[in-house]
Formats: sequence, structure tokens, C-alpha cells
Amino acid sequence: MSENIIILMLTVSTFLGALGLIALLWGVKTGQFDDQSKFIDAARYDNEEDLKDAVMMEKKKKEREEKKRKDKEKKKNYMPAD
Repeated sequence: MSENIIILMLTVSTFLGALGLIALLWGVKTGQFDDQSKFIDAARYDNEEDLKDAVMMEKKKKEREEKKRKDKEKKKNYMPAD
């Protein structure tokens, strides 16, 4: 590749990176990422079935992790016959 192409690529990528940074800073400054009602709405619209499902999913996750741990221990203690 020639030097001119590399310089052009660096210039364009630096410009695009600076443009993205400016857009991010503008968004933070103007409050584009603030969602004040997110947690309130989540609590307001939760019902008992959703909470039960969440508890059940958490229980299944713990059971899977426990099973994986036990399987690892079995593999770790495995010794082939002589």
C-alpha cells in the first residue's frame, strides 16, 4: 500500500472516531441516555406470575451450575484402571 492511502485511511478513521465521540458526549449532555421511569415501570407492571417465573428460572440456573460442578468433580477424580 502506498503512503497516501495509509494517511487517508488514518485521517478518515480519526475523523469518524472524533465524530462518534462528539455524538456520545452530546447525548450524555442532553440526557439522551437517562430513563428515569424504567425502574418504576418495571416494578409497576410486574405481576405475580412474572415473579414466580423469575424465581423458577433462578432455581434452574443454580441446579445447572451445581450439576456442572459435580460433573467436574467426577472427571477430576477419575482414574483409569491399571
